[in-house]
Amino acid sequence: MHATRRSVLTALAGCLASPALAQAPAMSRITAFAFSFAGLDGGDIKLADYAGKPVLVVNTASLCGYTPQYAGLQELWTRYRDRGLLILAVPSNDFGGQEPGSAADIHGATHGYGVTFPIAAKAVVKGPSPHPFYKWAASERPQDTPRWNFHKYLIGRDGNLVASFPSAVEPTDSRVIAAIEKELARTE
Repeated sequence: MHATRRSVLTALAGCLASPALAQAPAMSRITAFAFSFAGLDGGDIKLADYAGKPVLVVNTASLCGYTPQYAGLQELWTRYRDRGLLILAVPSNDFGGQEPGSAADIHGATHGYGVTFPIAAKAVVKGPSPHPFYKWAASERPQDTPRWNFHKYLIGRDGNLVASFPSAVEPTDSRVIAAIEKELARTE
């Protein structure tokens, strides 16, 4: 019986060391490009459509003290969209109930800031059932989760989360611009 156990263990060790298993591809990590958002006006906004480009995802609210940041987000969009940056606003009513309205209300609030970048339908950002993107982002950066409206996540060209900026950091802050420019300068 001792010889049989040794034979089985030797056979298993041989299988584990076989070149076929050693060359098996590693499991790939999930990136932001695996997610999509319902669009405010219908359809889907698939982050996979922007693979290879940096993406700034911002949870927004129309009745927030940070709502004027829409102007800075539009400025970034105007400045960098031709170089490949996507800005995506994700309205959420999670923080202070500051996005209670309809799609028309959201459009009304963003229109005043000249917003032309994509806007998702309202989504849950925190709590037990967040949108899958926000659940993924929280697992990637557990210390950098949104604590209020206008939290900014920068997704790199490779689909990984490369930076996170809290609500109080303006979109045109030099740290945000430096992170965006670094990603735009990276080659695929």
